[in-house]
Amino acid sequence: MKILFAAAMLAATPALAQTAPAPAPAPASPAVAAAKFGLDTPIETLMADPKAKAVLAADFGTDLTANPAYDQFKGMSLNQVQPYAPDKMPATLMTKIATDLAAIK
Repeated sequence: MKILFAAAMLAATPALAQTAPAPAPAPASPAVAAAKFGLDTPIETLMADPKAKAVLAADFGTDLTANPAYDQFKGMSLNQVQPYAPDKMPATLMTKIATDLAAIK
């Protein structure tokens, strides 16, 4: 009987012992917080912003919404799409796009 009572008390103790809220996550670095768009932003979000859409059109040389597969990849980020098209999205282009997107205010 004592064992059952002790087990019940131990099971209830964590719920009763919570007195302080969990600590808030650390704030992002100023450089990350300042960037409006990046390579991890969903493509459809980028295409909804005229400045970001212009960056992608200039860097890719085409309007991504005209791609027949746009509906299949629009929910993905450029970083997620890149492994499927490494010849169209080499590291140098990805770096340029990241820089150009970060410059958008």
